[in-house]
Amino acid sequence: MRANRIALKLIILFLLGSQYCNSQTAGSAQKEGDAPDCKFNQTVLGKNAYLFEPGMNMKEVQTLLDTLYKRQSGKKSEFSNSRVALFFKPGTYHLDVKVGYYMQVYGLGNSPDEVVIVGAVRSNSTSKSKNVLSNFWRSAENLTVVPTVDSANIWGVSQAAPLRRIHIKGNLQLHDGGYASGGFMADCKIDGTVFSGQQQQWFSRNTDWNKWVGGNWNMMFMGVPTAPEGRWPEKPYTVIQETPLVREKPYLVSDGKRYHIKIPDIRQNSTGPSWESKPMDLKAVDLQEFYLAHAGTDNAESINDALQKGKNILFTPGIYAIDKSLRVNRPGTILLGIGMATLQSANGNSILEISDVDGITVCGLLFDAGIMPSETLVRVGESNSVQNHGKNPTFIYDVYFRVGGPLEGSTSSCLIINSRNVYVDNCWLWRADHGNGVGWNKNKSANGLIVNGDNVTIYGLFNEHFQEYQTLWNGNNGKVYFYQSEMPYDPPTTESWSHKGIQGYASYKVSDKVTSHEAWGVGVYCVFNHAPMKVDDAIETPEALEQNIHHTITFWLNGNKESCIRHIINNKGESVHTANRKATLD
Repeated sequence: MRANRIALKLIILFLLGSQYCNSQTAGSAQKEGDAPDCKFNQTVLGKNAYLFEPGMNMKEVQTLLDTLYKRQSGKKSEFSNSRVALFFKPGTYHLDVKVGYYMQVYGLGNSPDEVVIVGAVRSNSTSKSKNVLSNFWRSAENLTVVPTVDSANIWGVSQAAPLRRIHIKGNLQLHDGGYASGGFMADCKIDGTVFSGQQQQWFSRNTDWNKWVGGNWNMMFMGVPTAPEGRWPEKPYTVIQETPLVREKPYLVSDGKRYHIKIPDIRQNSTGPSWESKPMDLKAVDLQEFYLAHAGTDNAESINDALQKGKNILFTPGIYAIDKSLRVNRPGTILLGIGMATLQSANGNSILEISDVDGITVCGLLFDAGIMPSETLVRVGESNSVQNHGKNPTFIYDVYFRVGGPLEGSTSSCLIINSRNVYVDNCWLWRADHGNGVGWNKNKSANGLIVNGDNVTIYGLFNEHFQEYQTLWNGNNGKVYFYQSEMPYDPPTTESWSHKGIQGYASYKVSDKVTSHEAWGVGVYCVFNHAPMKVDDAIETPEALEQNIHHTITFWLNGNKESCIRHIINNKGESVHTANRKATLD
């Protein structure tokens, strides 16, 4: 009996211990990437997902948030294995939510105003210079912030760090006092002023604010009723009055008992946030219709088995080694990642293959090339895709690709779109210029994006450092709203980056067979650290399409003093070099 009582006592102590979390336990994970066990992460969404309610002890919550941020913001955090999702149930919280690498903050209400953070949800610089040039891979979605920590809520970020469905009851600052290199904001409302500061470029879609202040090179406003006034190129503003067609990103909600993924309606010719003046989205998919994948437990075989059984997939936070292609064949399938879930090619395979079917949704996933070279990482539609999906398009949101950085990797391309009627909303394709496995002959990749399908539209395309054309567009009736691209830093010689007697490659290439294509706000920049590269053009298109490429800019950032981009498009436009660093065309 005494032994039974001791055993029972130990069990009770263990259970009680697992219900509380403090700074000591939160920092003592068994290995990198593991989450500490505590009462906040005992959910079906994985051990790296933390769930908060208004009635909790906010001192305990703040301690955990600070500890997680410290783990996710150090010098080694940029390429760490840790992934974190923070979920807040409806209610009001007095917190300072600092957001570091691979951290995503979500409200679980039907509208952003159902989850209110009084304090901050902020991304700050960790450098002495206050630059945020590498503040990547983080986000905040579907909540309201009442700024009290600073005069404005600071969201100092660069690529792969979107704000979505956010209501700021005050001012918003998109920098932290130093340089910033571009970002994305959609479906947001800012009651006060947005200060862009030293942001070099930024894309805002279907957002409203009281006032916008600032702008450097390339700032695009689409479906923004209060966009700033000013004519390009005297002001670096491109204003598109309405968004032609968009479905906002799906979002997770909780009714206190169950989780649902809400699917917003498609909107046409829209302005402003989707949620401000309309009833809540009615279409909801119960979480029971999803297979919940867990890193370290699930692999390509188990995920493909779930897909074959008709399940959607929710990837809980973590890193997944994928040794065979994940195959999506069922129309309407949803693939949703939370907490910067990361899929890595493990066998020279593509990671995701989507058949030419209607209504696929892919969002919130990070794709890494592996050391064994792949042909591509993600393919949408087979090479011979011809079906028209105009009535039920495919939507891709917040997807990011890396070749090198966390590990040495190579792939011929990152993303190939063969299907028609595909919409991409915020995509960053990155051949790493720093990190692990970086070098001209190490992280090899010719192209970031190849589009073969017709009627493909992209809102916010960031594509950098690939070894041939960053973007190669072969389909008709393509549209790109905002483009940011740096040419590769590291060609070792002029001969190593030449083709057909041409020195270098244009960043944005529309192939000769294309008869219809349009783009707005196209920025291409260069930093050639080694060779005196003299690239002929930043953009190449058929001559008949030149007038369809609107508001273009090239910029000589740094590097070899003899390097230059000779022209903006098709031998037109000024050269940029060390003595004339910026050039623009209407």
